Amino acid sequence: MDQSNRYADLNLKEADLVALGRHVLCAYILKPKAGHEYLATAAHFAAESSTGTNVEVSTTDDFTRSVDAIVYEADEANEVVKIAYPLELFDRNITDGKAMIVSFLTLAIGNNQGMGDVEYGKMHDFYVPPAFLELFDGPRRNIVDLWRVLGRPLEDGGFIVGTIIKPKLGLRPAPFADACYRFWLGGDFIKNDEPQGNQVFAPYRETMRLVADAMDRAQNETGEAKLFSANITADDPMEMIARGEAVLEAFGENQDHVAFLVDGYVGGPATVTTCRRHFPNQFLHYHRAGHGAVTSPQSKRGYTSLVLAKMARLQGASGIHTGTMSFGKMEGETGDRVVAYMIERDAADGPFYHQDWLGMKATTPIVSGGMNALRHPGFFDNLGHSNVIVTSGGGAFGHLDGPVAGAISIRQSHDAWKAGVDLVSYAKEHRELARAFESFPGDADTLYPDWRSVLGVT
Repeated sequence: MDQSNRYADLNLKEADLVALGRHVLCAYILKPKAGHEYLATAAHFAAESSTGTNVEVSTTDDFTRSVDAIVYEADEANEVVKIAYPLELFDRNITDGKAMIVSFLTLAIGNNQGMGDVEYGKMHDFYVPPAFLELFDGPRRNIVDLWRVLGRPLEDGGFIVGTIIKPKLGLRPAPFADACYRFWLGGDFIKNDEPQGNQVFAPYRETMRLVADAMDRAQNETGEAKLFSANITADDPMEMIARGEAVLEAFGENQDHVAFLVDGYVGGPATVTTCRRHFPNQFLHYHRAGHGAVTSPQSKRGYTSLVLAKMARLQGASGIHTGTMSFGKMEGETGDRVVAYMIERDAADGPFYHQDWLGMKATTPIVSGGMNALRHPGFFDNLGHSNVIVTSGGGAFGHLDGPVAGAISIRQSHDAWKAGVDLVSYAKEHRELARAFESFPGDADTLYPDWRSVLGVT
């Protein structure tokens, strides 16, 4: 059934919809299956996303029609469909009237993803008007709070050198804590990897107690503050709260040195909101493990990594992984810097919409996935700044001289970039960086082909 007479109005102007401020706007790349007309399919997509179905129903009334989602652009040549969702459609908390990402996803990425007349339909951007933006929690903490703990300037406080303890699974509490201690002698920040939790060989409370002790020792030895991101992800919100409280008890006076990591994609919005609301004073570290199932360019359904990042900021993520933008091992492109800009700036242009955040606290880009001292300068050049957290697992623990030297080499790489000095030249006077070239010869040969002759390595 062609529903375009009800669920499509191509005379609507996007500028008017933005000015009115009563709709969430979503842009999709959409293709109908063979034999289905483009506008009719787009209208069916909007109907399924809001008040309609594939037939007329007797319960529809005039008010129902007033909250229809409406296709206001259908560009078949470029496969672009834009839909306006009235704010009244979205679910609100009965406790405080706040909005929820679950409702946004249920409507905009819900049953429409399995419709029989749609070949694919993937959300590439969305716009949130001020009246809806103010209904989300937003971040409470971000990189500024970590700079404060580290004793850095609160504006442009710079690069935070981090790692992931490797191997990601298999270390018992004492070896895990020892690996933390050794990295902290040269670096700033350590995160649990996304699957690390309460495995039988690494009881959670014992592990956290030993890591807290390792932090104390590293801080005393270096005279510098250190940071740890503890994974509290669980199916049950009460289990998450129990884990968070166990971490805070273990770290005692260093509680403000601890972030809470949540696997926000696999755990879902409820896990993020549980952390944001129950532990508002902790840096909320959103790990997006699993997101590639829908955000990968190979996936024609779901949504993009930019959409995921925007949702994370709305939910209150202090930081979220934003990929390595082609400079690490993970899938990505240099243009992915727009993801970082969207979450760290008060206004930014997405691929389809300009978003004003109206003073909502920024979310910090976290970078990981195959990064090492040799890859960082290109990444910083592409991003245009280095006010990020980088967690280099192999880049630290794969260094020939161990994780302390690995951490120092990463810091030296950043110092060279900040000073505008060629990395190979800088390495001549900085042993840890020089040894990073020998530690990662494949990258060195590709990125700095003359490194062997300059550093005298055969």
